[in-house]
Amino acid sequence: MKASAFVYPWDVTGDPEAAARTARLGVEQVTLAAAYHSTRALTPRHPAHRIVTAEYAAVLYPPGERWAGRGLRPYPAGRWAPGDAYGEAARALAEAGLEVHTWVVLAHNSRLGSEHPDTSVVNAYGDRYPWAPCIAQPATRAYLADLAAEAAVRPGAHGTELESLGWYGLQHLHAHDKISGVGLGDAGQYLMSLCFCPSCRAGYGEHGLDADGLPAAVRTALEPLWRGTAADGGWPTVGKLLGEETAAATRAWRERTARTLQEEAVAAVRAAAPAGFQVLLHADPVSYHCGANAGVDPAHILSVADGVVVPCAGGTELLAPFAEQARRGTVLAANLTVVAGMGGSPGTLAADAARARTQGATELRLYHAGLASDDDLAAVREALTAR
Repeated sequence: MKASAFVYPWDVTGDPEAAARTARLGVEQVTLAAAYHSTRALTPRHPAHRIVTAEYAAVLYPPGERWAGRGLRPYPAGRWAPGDAYGEAARALAEAGLEVHTWVVLAHNSRLGSEHPDTSVVNAYGDRYPWAPCIAQPATRAYLADLAAEAAVRPGAHGTELESLGWYGLQHLHAHDKISGVGLGDAGQYLMSLCFCPSCRAGYGEHGLDADGLPAAVRTALEPLWRGTAADGGWPTVGKLLGEETAAATRAWRERTARTLQEEAVAAVRAAAPAGFQVLLHADPVSYHCGANAGVDPAHILSVADGVVVPCAGGTELLAPFAEQARRGTVLAANLTVVAGMGGSPGTLAADAARARTQGATELRLYHAGLASDDDLAAVREALTAR
């Protein structure tokens, strides 16, 4: 199976050995960040630094003229990725014989939510999630589609992987996180991720709901979870707590909103891209899930994009729903964590890849070449050499 390693520009720029070292892993491709959220990242082999702090969500290249005069626009990176850091890294990786695809994070941007709070998801209690732009808002949707097109179609790129192209909700890695005291489970995560901004209130009304009364109904539905008295059974629990018809209507609104945004963003990328440009989504086959791996309907998303990148760190079972809908040429990439310190298992990569293949995977994604130790990379190299 073809394998691609995730890489940040700052893993490569300023390190003359980085591109060749990545190629020696045995991967054919790299998925290189072009637009990324805030993070603090280890760079264990870089000659100039060991820690990179990306202070806010940014594009890692100079943003184009399309953003002139617009209120919502991407932020250029600061000192952690100055100038065209993406372009510099992409050229070095291509010269090492690697096919470069872009990695684009979309509806996940804390600075956007801080500077434009009205763009954020608002929960049933009135709390805003600045990291989570509401994808129902027309201006936000236009921003995301244009960002997808610009960040995806960088010079020399052969394809793109679009992350967070859907609803983002409560679940979010955050500095000094203190929200795990109550186990919300799937049901609580869904209820706490419902948005009640004006656009979403209007959408619920279109689906026959009382948009003014719905926040109170959601708060009531959450009470058993706060008390720890409701066992989580996923979607059936949402229906039990909120009422079957109400739950179904909220889900219908959110799924329609996400599906149409995915269609618009992929169409924008294709309009900007050369022929043969590959478009993949980071995706979860449970359509009501939120987060970096957007919840999707497998049949729908595989009719829109060329394939999906599926999280497989906890097992390969999420591949099967996509495999059932795959057609000839569909890319099903199993995303495996190969950083032992982040819970990955580089030593079992060969076995994990074989298991993914039996579930329908056609390619591998390895998270993350820049973050891994030398021992991790040696295990990856051994596994890929044995293919």
